[in-house]
Amino acid sequence: MSNRCAFYIALAAFSWGSLTMAQDRLPPIPPGQMTPTQRQLADAIIQGPRGALYGPFIPLLRSPELMDRSQKVGEYLRYHSAIGNTLSELVILITARQWTQQVEWAFHEPIALKVGIRPEIIAALAVGKRPPNMSDDEAMVYDFCTELHTTKGISDATWARAIRRFGEQGVIDMLGLNGYYTFLAMVMNAARTPVPDGKPAPLKPLAAGTH
Repeated sequence: MSNRCAFYIALAAFSWGSLTMAQDRLPPIPPGQMTPTQRQLADAIIQGPRGALYGPFIPLLRSPELMDRSQKVGEYLRYHSAIGNTLSELVILITARQWTQQVEWAFHEPIALKVGIRPEIIAALAVGKRPPNMSDDEAMVYDFCTELHTTKGISDATWARAIRRFGEQGVIDMLGLNGYYTFLAMVMNAARTPVPDGKPAPLKPLAAGTH
């Protein structure tokens, strides 16, 4: 299959979601309306490990250079972070829940299950509760990320604990994951990017003070 065909298929799959959600502010751009730069940089995403143009890259394509530069950061954080893929997926779900980001959650929940995050942990995160029976690493990541999102900083005790376990690169990568997926959540929440394939939103609003 050519890259051009793969591109069109990816667009078609996500167009269905936008058709069922009238409020989508930045739906897929028809291929014939793309600028040469948009087409070139969209093809670069398709040829990379993601394999398709989807989710946040649909609205971000309006600023193709921002999309290109940010997706390269995301490629490192998602596939090569110093804390490993399993804990990276946990960070992504925590961030998606903090922002009630439906697309992020819908896409990453099955990935998190596949890489070893247990269903009961995911279920607790989905309703804004601290998951039970986490491993030491999972608990450390949960505490770090939740504290960051809720207090906008990290206490000395939490910082020292994370540095001892993950080192400075691991802590920076964990901060980067929180920041990158917060950025994507902001883009998709503002653009009202729909969950693909017309599926219902997986996350319910959290009660005040649940975070």
